[in-house]
Amino acid sequence: MDIRQITDRFFAAPQIDAADFTALAEAGFGLVINNRPDGEVGPDQHSETMRAAAEAAGLRYVVNPLTMETMTPDRQTLQRDSIAACDGKVLAYCRSGTRSTICWALAHATEMEPTEIINAAAQGGYDISGLAPHLQSLKSGN
Repeated sequence: MDIRQITDRFFAAPQIDAADFTALAEAGFGLVINNRPDGEVGPDQHSETMRAAAEAAGLRYVVNPLTMETMTPDRQTLQRDSIAACDGKVLAYCRSGTRSTICWALAHATEMEPTEIINAAAQGGYDISGLAPHLQSLKSGN
């Protein structure tokens, strides 16, 4: 698994497999968020198959499928609230981890400074610097 740390509790990753959940639980993760639509993956990685494997490993599992067109405020709120409700570490995944990181960034734009968000994403290997104007607008309440 290619797990990338964004904050002390939030991590992003490219697509994971059902066999990965035991290792995630052992590593202290409490929640996995699936940001990948079922139409992008084969049946062995569909959300319900992955949910069953996550729950069997003792993990909470949230399905929040995202495309750039469906990354709406309600999806961002679901992501933020799911992260906030977890006491342990949170892993969000999609094809590359980029959508998961962007959703995290947008969901926290009113609470964090844009440079702090961009730097955290960069620490994990995600360049979201192009979002700076939008993050600033959200921070300013525009």
